[in-house]
Amino acid sequence: MIDLTGKKILLTGGGGFLGTHVASALFMRGARREDISIPRSAEYNLRRREDCAAAVAGQDLVIHLAAKVGGIGYNQQKPGELFYDNMIMGTHMLESAYRAGVQKILILGTVCAYPKFTPVPFREEELWNGYPEETNAPYGLAKKSLLTASVAYRKQYGLNSIFLLPVNLYGPGDNFDENKSHVLPALIKKVADAQANGTGFIEVWGTGRATREFLYVEDAAEGIVRALTLYDSPAPVNLGSGMEISIRELLAIICRLMNFTGEIRWDEAKPDGQPRRRLDISRAETEFGFRAQTNFEDGLQRTIKWYLAARSKPQA
Repeated sequence: MIDLTGKKILLTGGGGFLGTHVASALFMRGARREDISIPRSAEYNLRRREDCAAAVAGQDLVIHLAAKVGGIGYNQQKPGELFYDNMIMGTHMLESAYRAGVQKILILGTVCAYPKFTPVPFREEELWNGYPEETNAPYGLAKKSLLTASVAYRKQYGLNSIFLLPVNLYGPGDNFDENKSHVLPALIKKVADAQANGTGFIEVWGTGRATREFLYVEDAAEGIVRALTLYDSPAPVNLGSGMEISIRELLAIICRLMNFTGEIRWDEAKPDGQPRRRLDISRAETEFGFRAQTNFEDGLQRTIKWYLAARSKPQA
């Protein structure tokens, strides 16, 4: 077990949605605020090897969360950027961590790395048994390649590198940008926009039959810090809630919680993405005692409340 007291910790992506919660979880586990370094884009471009090396210098632990991400539409528009940026940032962080002699590095992967038709629940052993869903394959493959790199650096250099595979995260502070948001915040925004504009309907991509699994952001942060302090194996670990819900069912809950009774228009010409997603979460519980604690509907209510309050604030 790693005692975080006095450890110098680099937290890439620390100013983002997940990163702010991971920073809080680190504080709760004994890390000092002055010992957590969060590289900002104005100073560090993590696509540059020399910037990654500068950020890692003098650190004991590295948590690499920084990523370029988005929903299906964004993945279709920016496949080259999503592949390059995620691949190059992760590769430079691993190389820099090895050269700096850090004690440990945690790399955050993605559920999008799994094959399109993975048996449900997704077990880590199935990760290499097929090609990812086409709409987000460049992103998923870039992240999955970092698992190979993580294992390779451990084997050749003895770098203690671990790799987590989270499902879709949600919660207060999520990204509601209509061009980059994932499905849950995108649906909340559609409903809120329809209510604000007096529109009697919303339009939604796909059939609604695809399923997804969601993990509350505070639970995800707890899982990441537990893995950092307790897990030292090269084998990847799923990080999820173990729940599965269709997009149609998800939207029905959102409409009920937001008191929206308008028409739902499904655009079946648009892609659904991966048909089903639900992780086998047993390895995380066995290896570092992680199990999600937040009830899905409770977390959804908090997310909606936060977003409605945020959008009501006057813009600077």
